[in-house]
Amino acid sequence: MHDVVIVGAGPVGLFLACELGLAGCSVLVLERDPEPGSPWRADPLGMRGLSAGSVEAFYRRGMLRPLLTASGVHDDPVPNPDADEPSPPRGVGHFAGMVLDPAEVDLAALPFRLPNPAMDGVLTNLEAVETVLSERASELGVEIRRGVTVSAITHDDESVVAYAGEHAYAARWLVGCDGGRSAVRGLAGFEFVGTEPLFTGYVMLGTVADPDGLSPGINLTPTGMYLRMPTEGHIGMMDFDGGAFDRSRQPTLDHLQTVLRRVSGTGVTLSDVHLVSSFTDRAMQTTTYRLGRVLLAGDAAHIHSPLGGQGLNLGIGDAMNLGWKLAATAHGHAPDGLLDTYTRERHPIGAWVLDWTRAQAAVMRPDPHGQALQGLLRDLLGTRDGTTHVFEKVSGSSIRYDLGSTQPLVGRNAPDLRLEDGTRLGELLQDGRGVALDFSTDRRLRDAATGRQSRLRYAAGAARNDLGLGAVLVRPDGIVAWAGDRDVDRKAFERAADQWFGKSGI
Repeated sequence: MHDVVIVGAGPVGLFLACELGLAGCSVLVLERDPEPGSPWRADPLGMRGLSAGSVEAFYRRGMLRPLLTASGVHDDPVPNPDADEPSPPRGVGHFAGMVLDPAEVDLAALPFRLPNPAMDGVLTNLEAVETVLSERASELGVEIRRGVTVSAITHDDESVVAYAGEHAYAARWLVGCDGGRSAVRGLAGFEFVGTEPLFTGYVMLGTVADPDGLSPGINLTPTGMYLRMPTEGHIGMMDFDGGAFDRSRQPTLDHLQTVLRRVSGTGVTLSDVHLVSSFTDRAMQTTTYRLGRVLLAGDAAHIHSPLGGQGLNLGIGDAMNLGWKLAATAHGHAPDGLLDTYTRERHPIGAWVLDWTRAQAAVMRPDPHGQALQGLLRDLLGTRDGTTHVFEKVSGSSIRYDLGSTQPLVGRNAPDLRLEDGTRLGELLQDGRGVALDFSTDRRLRDAATGRQSRLRYAAGAARNDLGLGAVLVRPDGIVAWAGDRDVDRKAFERAADQWFGKSGI
């Protein structure tokens, strides 16, 4: 019996497998597809943007350099990671097709931002992400079985069993990371609720006889939207038909040309189609991410349109949040209720992403209401405050879990605090333990922290920029669990350590 069976070997399932393997769990990953390679995962169709938060997750697990190499990114992560002040972001992205200027981000409005070896974002592809994660998972002893389709699940108070044909795979826990049409979600009986779509979207790789008739980049038109990517023949479209066409039948060349001409307002000719897929802006979410011993992460727990590229990043955030909590539970040293915080913390983030994509779909509607909203938002997004607001949202820097503290850093992603000897917080997190950073001169937290050394790493010393703090307790997922002022309160630290890491000596 494994500690955990994960269904789905996409980026979310593999990242979660790495987290659990790092924590010493026995992990089996079951994947329906017999082979990992696919044109939909390589460039150009598999291109994805990793947000600052996702890139930092790879950095904190020692996988940033392999990721950059696999993604073809060869320059330094940031111009000067040893600078005293953070660098401006390299990109912000877009909102509803309206591209924002990174130079308009107000760094002074981001008080907890410190220089960081991780980039603000990375353009990569699914193949590169999965290759890096698969290699790390193998190093950590994770077993991946491909060509396995789960058809039934049973679970009780002690274990869960996934059935695939004549085979049964038993574990103490099972996590569905099997995508938007998750089998696990349906088999386990999760409630899935949300809103119906406004449009059918298409992404294709084909041949356009007269490509110069299509403008590069994202184009909002009075009849829809089209996207001409740098790779010739790579085109995206949005047809506001209420999602009627999606998966109703295979898109033909004639149908795609009709849609392209309608949404572009041109007479361009689509002479051939090599690959095509459709999607919608249907936005759905499970009401909980856990039923008994079955949990969900990534698209299995929430689906939405790809507007803004939030899906992959949301799923990696789920995996980072869940991994250490599930590992502690499997090992039997989790504090009471720790695993319940997974749904409590991540469900609101998923709900926000659904609303973020809903808002963009509403703004992009090709009718007088949508066009009026576009005009208003262009004005707002053209301001420094507007650009900064979007950057905070899409980068993940605005995320703050409610951990019951009024201290402004608690519940947020920890800045990459750096000790005078050059040691960075991100480096200290690479073994998957939490970190207690003690800046006090008398090292008053040493004994309280070292009593949990299998779960909590203690590091002490003066910081190059301590943000006015005397000590910080950081969870394995990089979230600040507690922060104290220069007169460190040891008892308050111990209460927080008990809450997230269990009692000392256990």
